[in-house]
Amino acid sequence: MIRHGLDDLFVGENDVVVVGAGPLGISLSLELARGGTRVVLLESGMEKPSDERQELSRGTIVDPRVHDELEITVSRQLGGTSNLWGARCQPFDPVDFEPRSTLEGATWPIGHSDIAPFYARACAYANCGEPVFRAPHPELDLADDAVDATRLERFSAKPAFQKAHAVELAELSNLEVRLGVTVAAIGHSEGRLRSLTLYGLDGGRIDLPVRRVVLAMGGLETTRLLLATQRETPELFGGANGPLGRFYMAHVIGEVADVTWNSKSVDAAYDFYLDGHGSYARRRMVPSDQAIREKGLPNVSFWPVVPPVADARHRSGLLSLVYLAFATGPVGRLLVAEAIRRYHAPQGVPKLPHVGNVLRSFPSAAAQAIGFMRRRYGADIPIPGFFVRNPGRTYGLSYHAEHFPSADRRVSLTNESDRYGLPRLSVDLRFAQKDAAAILRAHEHLREWLGRNGLGQLRYRQRLEETEKAILAIATHGNHQIGLARMASSRDAGVVDGNLEAFDLKGLYLSTVATLPTSGQANPTLTGIAFALRLARHLAVAG
Repeated sequence: MIRHGLDDLFVGENDVVVVGAGPLGISLSLELARGGTRVVLLESGMEKPSDERQELSRGTIVDPRVHDELEITVSRQLGGTSNLWGARCQPFDPVDFEPRSTLEGATWPIGHSDIAPFYARACAYANCGEPVFRAPHPELDLADDAVDATRLERFSAKPAFQKAHAVELAELSNLEVRLGVTVAAIGHSEGRLRSLTLYGLDGGRIDLPVRRVVLAMGGLETTRLLLATQRETPELFGGANGPLGRFYMAHVIGEVADVTWNSKSVDAAYDFYLDGHGSYARRRMVPSDQAIREKGLPNVSFWPVVPPVADARHRSGLLSLVYLAFATGPVGRLLVAEAIRRYHAPQGVPKLPHVGNVLRSFPSAAAQAIGFMRRRYGADIPIPGFFVRNPGRTYGLSYHAEHFPSADRRVSLTNESDRYGLPRLSVDLRFAQKDAAAILRAHEHLREWLGRNGLGQLRYRQRLEETEKAILAIATHGNHQIGLARMASSRDAGVVDGNLEAFDLKGLYLSTVATLPTSGQANPTLTGIAFALRLARHLAVAG
């Protein structure tokens, strides 16, 4: 049942309150309700996005060059960030759970085997098909496995969770969804959660007694609420010098090189395809675990992409059409999330050269664009991205690398508050020279492997000695909010234990990728859902 506001809001002794109706909050709530637990799911936003609700998340960015505004990295709306994400689904790798010298002491209180059984169920909630994440290509005859060429990423066929699970959200008898309800404070005493301070859209306020609460508000908003609680009770969550709000990780992404494949079969191997397991998939190249350990590489994945659409020198009418659509704000925002739109259509790019590209090849470009739109918006399983193969078999080489943890990457509270009295955030995300140096080593590792195996050539877009600087120059993120409230074996090292319960406030649990101690190469949403389902089992057993 979906209702609005605070009227007649009731929480029983054994109920679970989930705060945040994004992918993790919805998955957790449905799993608990299906198992017989009554759940109250609170969402600050409504069915549709609202600038007024988004303004609640406004904050300060220390370096705006490396982090998007908070209003576009947070989604106060039913479905949460599933309205923003690129639908990529991959599990974390076993090597992500291993202690490594590059991770500055970050350790997990659980192992990969503890979360692996939940990925299949997570795939079902994410609508990304079966949990098949490796697929050798029959025409890739490899001499060595220094790079894993079998990796797959899967894509959600129904990315917006509120639409994919609309029937159950509306009809499950054990689930009550309340929209337009914002949590502004946590009440506690004697080391236990006691209440939540809630505001409705009309400004009404209640202090709701609760026994078990799961914060699933996203990494930044969950951390913000905990920091506000810590401001009132400074010894909580390890104190002022503790782990809360520190170790902020995103992913290091970009393109500093191009790849040219040696054959059509290799070219075809890295296109999107329907693999017969219920969704689109695509291959990635990832250094072997042994190489990551021995060479100090980041866990990083590589894949080919079309040339930057904003660079009219590609002379492609189709790519220029894509750029012009993205650059037209209202149109671009209908096609992709704002952060993705800005990445592909930065301000200040001249439009006239793109218009020329379109005019020179208009009939074929228009036909290609119409065909893509049909596959994207008219198919039962929509194609998840834009990729055009070319006769020269040359592409940009995109990378998605783990961000090494460091305590100086953090968020903190300012002295400004939103309309409900919750202090606003200051965000200090940083990318360091060691991140760039490790990513360059990974490129070199890949370049040598491509050559040994006769697959292709990697060529840098700048001189080798300038590549680390180029990596840092384009490093920007803000959508993957990892590490800020990480899990650990003790309160000195983390905020929550292996079951995601806060060390210092019994009854308070976190379901957010902010609890992950390392970032890996994979987009974190699927792993976050898997942890939500693991938490659902724990809560059901604990009663």
